[in-house]
Amino acid sequence: MEELNWLVALPEIVLLVAVGAVAIVDLFVTDPQRRPTFWLTQGSLALVALLHLDALNAGQSVVGMQGMMVSDPMGHLLALVATLAVMITLVYAQPYLAPRDMMKGEFFSLAMFSLLGISVMVSANHFLVIYLGLELMSLSLYALVALRRDDATATEAAMKYFVLGALASGFLLYGLSMMYGATGSLQLGEVFDAIQTGRIDAGVLVFGLVFVVAGLAFKFGAVPFHMWVPDVYHGAPTAVTLLIAGAPKLAAFGIAIRLLHEALNGLAADWQQMLIVVAVASLVVGNLVAIAQANFKRMLAYSTIAQIGFVLLGLTPTVVGGNVLSAANGYSSALFYLVTYVLTTLGTFGLVMLLARQGHECDRIADLAGLSRRSPWMAGVMTVFMFSLAGIPPTVGFYAKLAVLQALVTTGSTGYIVLAVIAVLLSLIGAFYYLRVVKVMYFDEPTDAAPITWVPQGAGALLAVNGAAVLVLGLLPGGLMALCRDAIVKALAG
Repeated sequence: MEELNWLVALPEIVLLVAVGAVAIVDLFVTDPQRRPTFWLTQGSLALVALLHLDALNAGQSVVGMQGMMVSDPMGHLLALVATLAVMITLVYAQPYLAPRDMMKGEFFSLAMFSLLGISVMVSANHFLVIYLGLELMSLSLYALVALRRDDATATEAAMKYFVLGALASGFLLYGLSMMYGATGSLQLGEVFDAIQTGRIDAGVLVFGLVFVVAGLAFKFGAVPFHMWVPDVYHGAPTAVTLLIAGAPKLAAFGIAIRLLHEALNGLAADWQQMLIVVAVASLVVGNLVAIAQANFKRMLAYSTIAQIGFVLLGLTPTVVGGNVLSAANGYSSALFYLVTYVLTTLGTFGLVMLLARQGHECDRIADLAGLSRRSPWMAGVMTVFMFSLAGIPPTVGFYAKLAVLQALVTTGSTGYIVLAVIAVLLSLIGAFYYLRVVKVMYFDEPTDAAPITWVPQGAGALLAVNGAAVLVLGLLPGGLMALCRDAIVKALAG
């Protein structure tokens, strides 16, 4: 269904207007806590979330803006989760930013700009729109990492992120230009048709595909393009680390489906192999290197690399033996895994932010020593998050891992069954460093025995809800899984 209208981009247009409004209103705000800016931002994001929810419930797939954008359930689901992730991040970040002189209008407007880039990427139907969204998101995040200009660690992290990010964007752009040269079109559907009918230069196309997969792997933070992840997670202020760790992963998933399935499905045999190598390498490096980390944020960075390995495994089963079912199973399990991973990451970094206070960052594993005696409920919530990341029942992380493994095994292919076994073995290794955090919280002596009393009620309540959601979704995953599957099936049908 195609319409030449701008309504397909209505949430993005509303978000763009809201960014301008927040930037202008903040000029007149005198409150050092920036409460008017905070609430205007949250109200704007809530409106955008409602627009995405309404479009998701409608369940239609509409192409508009001269075929450059698509409004479909998968795009709206990803954008909705990304919007909610940014809203939750801002609640956790509020008590963290003010003592560090970061409670500025730029933080809110840049966070909204990065979300706008994500929304554009997941609804793109054209190579140039994908690249436009990618740069909008990336440039906003580079600026956010460097927001504390007097902090040498943050500035160094921003430089590394910028240089490596520019390199990855160049890879992706070069790959897309090769695609254009080989197929004669920038539109995803037309590229797909050109490959299916054989009107292509196959050599140039496969050459371009290598660069496209490399660019996507960087945006996921997968091995061997993971070099920036630990340094940026460690060096960036924790509020910015959470903005990078959550919503952008959803954008990477969105453009991976758009590019690899909707445009390049005819080359599945080629990109499948690349993704399998990248996924296994990410699982190996992420899980093994995380064991050696003493810094909590760096450990979570390597944990992210390992988790992304699982997501990429879910993207590898495409059409096996003429059966499209394996693609639907794989993609929907990968989407479910990513959504639940973002939910768990929000809580984990949110708790790290709430434990931090003036002049003290809670960024080492040793800083969590004896947390169960200082704040039993916070230790309990962190335990739930660690269990979920490790894939221990009854948390949602267990079901997410099970869904991906099930998608691999049900293909009936020996190669995929071997991949599932490798993933399980590496997950067992990964459980060690998550359980180490639990051991430190419950069995190590605290350096400071004073009870934790500085956590604001609103952020504390949200943290409790966050932890409860990880448990409830683990016990009742059916609704979210059905939503993910429906969105993927409609995307595949389109």
